[in-house]
Amino acid sequence: MAERASSLVQLDGDRARPYPAVARQPRYPDIEERVLAFWQEDGTFQASVEEHPPETEFVFYDGPPFANGRIHYGHLLTGFVKDAVPRYQTMRGHRVERVFGWDCHGLPAEMPAEKDLGLSGRQAIIEYGVDRFNAYCRDLVQQTTDSWVATVTRQARWVDFDHSYRTMDLTFTESVIWAFKQLHEKGLTYEGYRVLPYCWECETPLSAMETRIDDSYRDRTDPAVTVLFDLLPPPPGDEVDSLLEGPLRLAVWTTTPWTLPSNLAMAVGPELDYAVVGHRGGDGSNARILLGTARLAEYAAELGAEPVVLGTVKGSALVGRRYRPLFPYFEATPNAFQVLGGGFVTTDEGTGIVHLAPGFGEDDQTACEAAGIPVVVPVDDQGCFTSEVSGYAG
Repeated sequence: MAERASSLVQLDGDRARPYPAVARQPRYPDIEERVLAFWQEDGTFQASVEEHPPETEFVFYDGPPFANGRIHYGHLLTGFVKDAVPRYQTMRGHRVERVFGWDCHGLPAEMPAEKDLGLSGRQAIIEYGVDRFNAYCRDLVQQTTDSWVATVTRQARWVDFDHSYRTMDLTFTESVIWAFKQLHEKGLTYEGYRVLPYCWECETPLSAMETRIDDSYRDRTDPAVTVLFDLLPPPPGDEVDSLLEGPLRLAVWTTTPWTLPSNLAMAVGPELDYAVVGHRGGDGSNARILLGTARLAEYAAELGAEPVVLGTVKGSALVGRRYRPLFPYFEATPNAFQVLGGGFVTTDEGTGIVHLAPGFGEDDQTACEAAGIPVVVPVDDQGCFTSEVSGYAG
């Protein structure tokens, strides 16, 4: 051990340093810049691609960033991950071409443009001139590209900027339309409805995926209402639970009261328990009200601390029963105004009976579509009721 120690001391001297060209206190940014400069002069990245023949190709799909914003930590973090995969596949003997791209469309470009131009909403853009507005957006999304190139290069990510694409380029948009045409001609496309988040100020749907990824939701307190629907008598000859015979009102809960004019069905949990409660109204009238057994305590103010429970049934006993529409606007809708079974129904909140408006909820649309109930959307692009809902039009 003593000999080893003296040997180390000797190595620490200037004459015996094993790597005399390495500074005792290196400036790491200088080293980075020298490496980057060498890669640039040597064409290292291009060589790593070209030395592998086309038949060894590995395709790496990279979602492009929006060009109107400056690069931030999140971009850098994912950039390192995106760089690791092509490098690894290159070392595995694959040809990995990776061309950088820019996402130039949609609200990330349009909203800053509206702010700069003092515009608000679709009508204001139309009056300003769509061509002029688009031209401004085109200029806007190119203002930060130089800083992106510099920073991505500095982080040592290998990508081809010389042949970069932009989603606003005619060649790109035409290629997308061409691809869609091929799918259409093969019978792989269809037309239908899908429920998405919507911005009535921007008058456009929003990306459901992006709103979830970006955690763009915020907690807020909204009014909820409990509405009583009259259950209609069953068709003659149908066997029903005796508890469900005679006048009965279904207590239905919703956090979106503005969708009630579009109500076309309601959903219960087939395996959930529902209680029929006797209730005496303030005017002295008697009624029987049905709601989830687990929710009785939440309605103590309306039904009493010890409600008169006349009996319970499973939700499956209600599936298929018809009820009287709350509003007359869509009375002629085929297959509508029936009770459906839904696995998404719980008794964690509300009444255990869910109001369904297929034009305004994902579960609503799926359940109603399976029952052959069409979609109705009686609102315009600004979220205002149309003439279909005559009592509230505008």
